[in-house]
Amino acid sequence: MIVAAVTTLCALIGLIFLLQARRRFRRRRLGSCALHGLSSLVFFLAAACAALLGFDLLSYERLTREQPALEAQFTSVAEQQFDVALTYPSGVTERYALHGDDWQIDARVLKWHGAAGVLGFDTAYRLERIGGRYADIDRERDATRTVYALHPPQQVDVWTLLQRYHNYLPWVDTLYGSAAFMPMADGARYEVKVSQSGLVARPLNLVARQAVGAWH
Repeated sequence: MIVAAVTTLCALIGLIFLLQARRRFRRRRLGSCALHGLSSLVFFLAAACAALLGFDLLSYERLTREQPALEAQFTSVAEQQFDVALTYPSGVTERYALHGDDWQIDARVLKWHGAAGVLGFDTAYRLERIGGRYADIDRERDATRTVYALHPPQQVDVWTLLQRYHNYLPWVDTLYGSAAFMPMADGARYEVKVSQSGLVARPLNLVARQAVGAWH
């Protein structure tokens, strides 16, 4: 990935400047030593920043076509209360307790163009959160709300940086949030896929199809 290449290049240049600073220090050329030492520090800091950005980008999945994001299976435990099991393509399963009539999943999508595409930056997405929602607006305001993050917090947030400096980054095509919501029902199974246009949720079994058919 290009970020890894930039990180490595900056680190190597920083190391070269550091070695040059060491040589000049031994020769008592203190002015030149200080200049090379400062240059070394700048490139090491650049490498560190690039590495942090790279780690955050790794939390986004590359998106080249419509692809599976997860499957969700619901079990009713009480009125307007459900347990949901989220199974990812990797086989990992996470469980959450949701209140409400519907479930909603949110994602962030990053799209690139121009030179970024040539360098290998594909459209990327990251699932953000899952939550319950009520069909009745008054219940939505006053009843118990449940929402869960689907990724750990990042030390450096690429999304925030790209939003802040979007006007100065011509290779960023667009940044947008996408959400999909469907009704919850006991035994219902859904799949969530991600396409270039965002999240798509579809029923996988009869219970889910019946819930969608009776949805209002």
